[in-house]
Amino acid sequence: MKRQSGVLLHISSLPGDYGCGSFGDDARRFIDLLADGGFAYWQTLPFCIPDMFGSPYSSVSTFSGNPNFIDLDTLFREGLVTKDELLSSRAASPYSCDFNALRKERLPLLRRAASRAYQNKKTVAEIDDFMKKNPRISALCRFMAAKEANGGKCWLEWDKNEPVPENAVQAWRFIEYEFFRQWEDIRAYAHKKSIKIIGDIPFYVSLDSSDVWGDPEQFQLDEKRRPTWVAGVPPDYFSADGQLWENPLYDWDHMEADNFAFWRDRLSFMLSLYDGVRLDHFRAVESYYRVKAGEKTARNGEWKKGPGEAFVDMVREVAGDKLIIAEDLGDITDEVRALLEYSGFPGMRVLQFGFLHGGDSSHRPHNYINNCVAYTGTHDNNTMLGAIWEMPPHMRTELFDYCGAPEDWNLARERVVRSVIASSAGLAIIPIQDILGYGADTRMNTPGVADGNWRFRVTREQLAGINTAAYRRTNELYARYR
Repeated sequence: MKRQSGVLLHISSLPGDYGCGSFGDDARRFIDLLADGGFAYWQTLPFCIPDMFGSPYSSVSTFSGNPNFIDLDTLFREGLVTKDELLSSRAASPYSCDFNALRKERLPLLRRAASRAYQNKKTVAEIDDFMKKNPRISALCRFMAAKEANGGKCWLEWDKNEPVPENAVQAWRFIEYEFFRQWEDIRAYAHKKSIKIIGDIPFYVSLDSSDVWGDPEQFQLDEKRRPTWVAGVPPDYFSADGQLWENPLYDWDHMEADNFAFWRDRLSFMLSLYDGVRLDHFRAVESYYRVKAGEKTARNGEWKKGPGEAFVDMVREVAGDKLIIAEDLGDITDEVRALLEYSGFPGMRVLQFGFLHGGDSSHRPHNYINNCVAYTGTHDNNTMLGAIWEMPPHMRTELFDYCGAPEDWNLARERVVRSVIASSAGLAIIPIQDILGYGADTRMNTPGVADGNWRFRVTREQLAGINTAAYRRTNELYARYR
């Protein structure tokens, strides 16, 4: 891998005036910051519609865009929202996502924008053309309209006689069209600045999704289309009970028989949005963990063989020369390592995991290989400063010694970042919280905890305070400058 570096920051965490980061001028300013700092990549989290807790890893469709990311100032300039609507959408605080207000106010506003957009014949033609080219997004729009008509219930509980309002379908068609149109503008700006984008593909999809609704045969469901087994992971560092995700499991025999059609569509779609993707939960390609439906924890599960090399071959074929990062974290066996080697995909190294216990570890920077992507932490980890605070004293001392820092926590955090950038990893990614030196109160997600996550945001002033010249020099020193 070419030696480069990047920053992890989700769209929702960008600055902005309307309760959530968006595809507006603040996204462009962040791209400018990356370019000024000598970074080559911007890594984001999934773009899909999040669940009620704001999680982008639980969505009504893998083929969807989060309406909250649509930039309202852009809609105002296009004459699709009014000045009063813009002012009433302003958030009280710039420091966290206001999910409560967004749930109540954003979709009604976007529906009003849609009604105005449909008065323009050119826009209508563009929406129709977009939907023809993206039939799975078109299906998502009908799914969302039907879900609203059925009071938000899971599709398994819908009244089949309930008519689907066409005006609701039309509104969703505009929303999704506008999302992807605005993103294409941001991506083009990033490419103009020589910044590449890494997206994220959650491995599983939600039961209550247009994916399962539209393609039930792709999943392990009973005659009533309900899962008999669900996804999760066994007890680990993050949770003593494991994590019970409850996603339906793929019917890998069916998928292999139809040449992985669903996954081919999914990967092609994602790689049309990004310059590379992180494939979440890669270990399930070799073997996946299943738990009997109805269990309260993930303790009593079992491992089953996954699709293995056939799946990897399909991914390589679809991806071509685009970057695929295999998330090879968790309960990793020799069989998973062998499959990763077969794939040729870079795996992940997370410095925080190198200091959970004493002794040598593949997650300590001196062990990094070129064909990996190194992080101080991921979106599921504490911030680096927060992790230092929570470490047992003896491990904290070991980290300080490793990085050559005295009992100075912020200096240690800086040297941890420098250690990852200096390492042999082909690509080094630093979460924005660790660039800024923030503590545990800015953590993005705590696995196994549903509420209170995904809210972190930065402000314009905080980003403006980053010493981009210093990061450019560090990237130059360690041969990562673009």
